[in-house]
Amino acid sequence: MLPLLLLLLLPPLGSVPGVWSFSELFFMKEPQDATVTRKDPVFLDCQAHGEGPIKVTWLKNGAKLSENKRIQVLSNGSLYIREVEGRRGEQSDEGFYQCLAVNKYGAILSQKAHLTLSTISAFEVHPVSTEVHEGGVARFSCKISSTPPAVITWEFNRTALPVTMDRVTALPSGVLQIYDAGPEDAGNYRCVAATIAHKRKSMEASLTVVPANETRSFYMPTIVARPQNVTASLHQTVVLECMATGYPKPIISWSRLDHKSIDVFNTRVLGNGNLIISDVKLQHAGVYVCRATTPGTRNFTVAMATLTVLAPPSFVEWPESLTRPRAGTARFVCQAEGIPSPKMSWLKNGRRIHSNGRIKMYNSKLVINQIIPEDDAIYQCMAENSQGSVLSRARLTVVMSEDRPSAPYNVHAETMSSSAILLAWERPLYNSEKVIAYSVHYMKAEGLNNEEYQVVLGNDTTHYIIDDLEPDSNYTFYIVAYMPMGASQMSDHVTQNTLEDVPLRPPEISLTSRSPSDILVSWLPIPAKYRRGQVVLYRLSFRLSTENSIQVVELPGTVHEYLLDGLKPDSVYLVRITAATRVGLGESSVWTSHRTPKATSVKAPKSPELHLEPLNCTTISVRWLQDTEDPAAIRGYKLFYKEEGQQEHGPIFLDTGDLLYTLSGLDPRRKYHVRLLAYNNMEDGYQADQTVSTPGCVSVRDRMVPPPPPPHHLYAKANTSSSIFLHWRRPAFTTAQVINYTIRCNPVGLQNASLVLYLQTSETHMLVQGLEPNTKYEFAVRLHVGQLSSPWSPVVYHSTLPEAPTGPPVGVKVTLIEDDTALVSWKPPDGPETVVTRYTILYASRKAWIAGEWQVLHREGAITMALLENLVAGNVYIVKISASNEVGEGPFSNSVELAVLPKDASESNQRPKRLDSSDAKVYSGYYHLDQKSMTGIAVGVGIALTCILICVLILIYRSKARKSSASKTVQSGTQPLSRASASVAAGSTSGKNLERAATENEESSVPVVPSSFIDAKGGTDLVINSYGPIIKNNPKKKWLFFQDTKKIKVQQTQRRFPQAVCFYQPGTTVLIGNEDSPSSPGQTASFPRPFGVTALDTEHSANSEGSHETGDSGRFSHESNDEIHLSSVISSTPPTSNSLAGGDSDGDAVPKQHRDPAQPLLAEQTSAPQPPSAGLRYAAV
Repeated sequence: MLPLLLLLLLPPLGSVPGVWSFSELFFMKEPQDATVTRKDPVFLDCQAHGEGPIKVTWLKNGAKLSENKRIQVLSNGSLYIREVEGRRGEQSDEGFYQCLAVNKYGAILSQKAHLTLSTISAFEVHPVSTEVHEGGVARFSCKISSTPPAVITWEFNRTALPVTMDRVTALPSGVLQIYDAGPEDAGNYRCVAATIAHKRKSMEASLTVVPANETRSFYMPTIVARPQNVTASLHQTVVLECMATGYPKPIISWSRLDHKSIDVFNTRVLGNGNLIISDVKLQHAGVYVCRATTPGTRNFTVAMATLTVLAPPSFVEWPESLTRPRAGTARFVCQAEGIPSPKMSWLKNGRRIHSNGRIKMYNSKLVINQIIPEDDAIYQCMAENSQGSVLSRARLTVVMSEDRPSAPYNVHAETMSSSAILLAWERPLYNSEKVIAYSVHYMKAEGLNNEEYQVVLGNDTTHYIIDDLEPDSNYTFYIVAYMPMGASQMSDHVTQNTLEDVPLRPPEISLTSRSPSDILVSWLPIPAKYRRGQVVLYRLSFRLSTENSIQVVELPGTVHEYLLDGLKPDSVYLVRITAATRVGLGESSVWTSHRTPKATSVKAPKSPELHLEPLNCTTISVRWLQDTEDPAAIRGYKLFYKEEGQQEHGPIFLDTGDLLYTLSGLDPRRKYHVRLLAYNNMEDGYQADQTVSTPGCVSVRDRMVPPPPPPHHLYAKANTSSSIFLHWRRPAFTTAQVINYTIRCNPVGLQNASLVLYLQTSETHMLVQGLEPNTKYEFAVRLHVGQLSSPWSPVVYHSTLPEAPTGPPVGVKVTLIEDDTALVSWKPPDGPETVVTRYTILYASRKAWIAGEWQVLHREGAITMALLENLVAGNVYIVKISASNEVGEGPFSNSVELAVLPKDASESNQRPKRLDSSDAKVYSGYYHLDQKSMTGIAVGVGIALTCILICVLILIYRSKARKSSASKTVQSGTQPLSRASASVAAGSTSGKNLERAATENEESSVPVVPSSFIDAKGGTDLVINSYGPIIKNNPKKKWLFFQDTKKIKVQQTQRRFPQAVCFYQPGTTVLIGNEDSPSSPGQTASFPRPFGVTALDTEHSANSEGSHETGDSGRFSHESNDEIHLSSVISSTPPTSNSLAGGDSDGDAVPKQHRDPAQPLLAEQTSAPQPPSAGLRYAAV
């Protein structure tokens, strides 16, 4: 609303010629600083441009300069001095010169030009003679003052010393360094200082080189020439010397204490470690650290120096020309920066303005109230410091009108709160209908040159609330009524005060210890700006850092220190303070830590008296005083500092003579905690802690010059996993100045503001590097033109590309699922940040692999298996897999082999329908082709063959033992048979053959253990105990090459008998096998028999079905079950417990000789008779 109302108050632009331009009067050339020799001529330029006629006059040191034969003003306005005089007094031409240009619009004054004469003083420091050991380091220095600065060179034995040698370094500051001194360096040295008009030579100093010891021992690096604090102007050259000795020769490196990078474009190292900064700029200011390090060790020493860069004033805000009606108010704003801070002043038509009741100057503003016609003039803002001066101009045009309204009346104010006052008034009594706006003016009532504020309101209101006032302050108000061509007189002034409020900030506290058991807490009064009332109470809280209980002490508002005593020595205490007004308590300070001294620290230095003072928004001055009555020796000081909530910096080691240190490169509007302690050779002293806040930098608030528009069309594109390319367009405005850009970059959701990255460029594009992979970033760009900066552009978000996989897929497995198809599976590469968009599977037979011919399959990143089809039997395939994404492809996995066996081999060795896990390992197993795996396989095969050989030897040994035992059994068993069996044996030849076969098979039926034995002869894993054979649930493979081929032939021959032999006698018992009766669950088809002779083919009848299932044919898998059904043996006695007999282990139905019950059993023994199985029945004939 304010700009619109101001436009309504102004006349049309065409009616006031020249108001919005600077064409009325300005300088095209201004005088510059000059240094000349006495009696030489000099020109000082001054060319003004504007509407003529223009008259130019000159001022020297602020007074008008008179012309004469020697001093003349040329037609173009320049000043010419024929012969410059350098005598002391009025005849000297040295001084500050300015030209003043005047025309009908007003007058303007130029910047100051300093005219100096070339001079040179005597040497302040002469080189000093020195003696060094051969191979040592020598140093000479000299110092002289001159204008302009002298160029210093060196002479050796009164001849120019060449400085092209690597061992010799001559610094521009007047220092000569000689490394690795030898006998040829001995002699006389002196320095020569020369200017444009003078030349001086110093006294000579001798260098003596003495022979060094043959053996040189190790010693720590020592800095013999430390860098000194330097104050330099812009564009000068600065030398920071650093010279160190040690054995081995130390390496010298440089860094900045604030961890910022050193400017590599304008910085170089001269000699063996001296830092030279050419074309010094403001960003070069800071603390530089020289570090001398012994090569290959961690032994080092450091020295520091502060570089302060001075800069002439420059404007950050310029005043603008204004057109105001009579009785109105004009406000000019002007702000400048420089080091040191420039002093601001205002000129009217080239003459300095002084404040009065109507014209006021405060800070950087000029306010003219109740404008009169004489205020129509050219106004200049001048900023000056030790480095120079700069001026900016603006014109005030006064518009005249006689028909003005009377002033508003009955103005009264009412307090609303601590920051708001209600102001009300009544309309003017005269010409109130012509009022188009009201202007409310207010300022603080106390003090001088207080800034006046103005608010413009419409004509439809007669009250207003001002709500941006400071608490507990008195304000003065008045009202002005405006019409289109003028303004009324000021209304009566009214004064009103605001209410109190709680303090805006806590006090800055300082902590020191006087003894190991106390802490002295002191604080400064809160500045009035943040006090917001009268402080009536301080609340002091403290606690041990290891405890949670807080102790509170309340103190009156007039007290500014308190001693906490009775504390624990060598303990860390946390202290904070809160201030209160009559309204209430304000915000508490953060906890400030302080460690009490040790109880044994009787010789420790006392804490220094510490004072902190902000010099500007980025610099703090640290001053301290040591107690003169402290008897403890002091070796130096240690300084630590940290920003609130950040890590601590330090220690910064300072000498005993240092009582001042400057902390630079800080952030504005931050609170810093500084602690300082003295130390000696024994221990650290008592420390002093204090906090201080840096002020805000010069703001451009209420700025009249609008900022330039921000860049537009910001575009981001990811290049790699660690870089993003940015491109933007320059906004549509014209300027001849160079445009620079600042890029802001940080990850989305960043919490730590110190990690935000700021980059500078003069191009409209940049490649931002060093980013994290697969991370989303936000970018913004702003531009800078001169001292103006645009707002930030709209934020653009973009993510970096993911990093290419660094490892291969893991857990690669290949399984043959069909004759010509295999399944390959894997797991993604290790690492949670790895992004995979595609897998590549390479496989080939060994022949194709040798030829380099791979078959390629691709799968998406979410799939971790694939089928390998159309495999050729009899080949071994090699498979490997890699992962990739849009950035690149990762490494391949280790190769995995798959053996695809021929069909005939698979049919004879595999089941026809399914494979179990053990078979799959045999036929489609996989292994990694590495040396360790091959070695393991070889060792395993060797162990297996050894075990097989041992088993064969054991079987052979036992077979021989059985044969010898069987022969004894046959001899003892050849007693006369029963009558029935004897007649049959005498009448049948085949019975004799059967007897012989039975005798042969008897050898393999002799038990080894009394209760059970394992049938090893028949090729099965059948276990037989006293109850019968036991069949395991998991049948294992039967290896055919362990069988005896001779025995197989004999058994097959015995099986060719077409029918069983049956003997029938009245009164005997016959055993009949019932094949139709199934075995009960849990029982096997082979069972113990209560008779002396076996009547069933146990293996054939019970295991033929299982043999077909497993595909292991054995010896009887293709013979008929009906070949032998029943064998009967005639027994003359009832069955007894000693008449039990087990079936033959090889399963053949062979009649056995009947044994007499009275004879001992040699074949088998049982402990008790068992009931007959359900599969048998008895028949009595």
